[in-house]
Amino acid sequence: MFENLGIFKLRGDRTIWLIVGILTLLSMMVVYSATGTLAYKARGGNTEYFLLKHGALALFGLYVMYLAHRIPHRYFSRMAQVGLWLSIPLLIYTLVKGTSLNDASRWITIPIINQTFQSSDLAKLTLIMYLARILAKRQDDIKSFKQSFLPAIVPVGLVCMLIAPANLSTAMLVFFTSLMVMFIGRISLKQIALMLVVGGLVLSSFVFVSYQAGWFRAKTWVSRVENFIAPTGEQPEVFQTQQAKIAIATGGLIGKGPGNSTQRNFLPHPYSDFIYATILEEYGLVGGGFVMLLYLGLLYRVTRIVIKAPQAFGALLAMGLAISLVIQAVVNMAVAVNLFPVTGQTLPLVSMGGTSIIFTSLAFGIILSVSREIESEENETQPSQKADLHVAA
Repeated sequence: MFENLGIFKLRGDRTIWLIVGILTLLSMMVVYSATGTLAYKARGGNTEYFLLKHGALALFGLYVMYLAHRIPHRYFSRMAQVGLWLSIPLLIYTLVKGTSLNDASRWITIPIINQTFQSSDLAKLTLIMYLARILAKRQDDIKSFKQSFLPAIVPVGLVCMLIAPANLSTAMLVFFTSLMVMFIGRISLKQIALMLVVGGLVLSSFVFVSYQAGWFRAKTWVSRVENFIAPTGEQPEVFQTQQAKIAIATGGLIGKGPGNSTQRNFLPHPYSDFIYATILEEYGLVGGGFVMLLYLGLLYRVTRIVIKAPQAFGALLAMGLAISLVIQAVVNMAVAVNLFPVTGQTLPLVSMGGTSIIFTSLAFGIILSVSREIESEENETQPSQKADLHVAA
């Protein structure tokens, strides 16, 4: 079923391809439903506009995924080095002259095509790839503070510091994901614990100073945490979580059915940040639980890939990207059900978006590239094993 698609030949883990297909199909259905109100406000009732735009991005993302999965994963080692050092000046440019939306400079507007580009998406992807490269190369001295820990943690700290002023939640997710990759890469637990302490102190100091000085979006960060702990008043975060709770409660066990959401008319971002609330309203706890299982299934399948991977780089690369995707998905779902403060994280491969879809698709493609090469090696060894058994007989 997944072997051939016209002239395209799909390789790699079939279950991951199936997960991608289901998430993409679900995305088309939910985005079409969730953008109904937006279409009337921004496009004069043209409800097909956002569906076609999102569909074009999703198809392009699938094409990027296909191309990436055909590239031998060892080439991503060099690409990671180039991509990381390219992303750092882009992050600086975004902070200084980036396009500001909702009081946050997170985007770079690409000339001519007039499309926005979120530089943190590139930085997050290339940083994980770079960590996999460094940790794989330093396995002989992996417990050394100077030889392994410092070369790994310096780019992590630099990228997180450049992302944090405009997007603190993304910086925190990148930092936590990086520490998990370092743990899997056998970095000393004492060194990881040290970075958790140092990272916590730096974060606290950064937020405190920024809040007192009125820098960046510090008041928004503090307000979101305060309203999560003790919701009061008519703050935007409180309104969002209240509407999400209504969506979940009215969805019940099996939901209202596709396209029958009512809270999409009240939720500020029912097609991106709170798309999981829309899923729960239309497809119920059954549909929401199924979506969660899809992401957990991705993590399980990648774990199987890592066990079979003959080289450290492929194993760390696939696992790091999978952890990043799953953590982001968990945070998005946790926000929707009010288990976590509002963060603005999208649901990977489901939420409507631009560059986030492309980079998510690229991450899936790299994971499938690792899987494809393992599959090819297994297919090459099996005939030789059979031949040896025949000779022995």
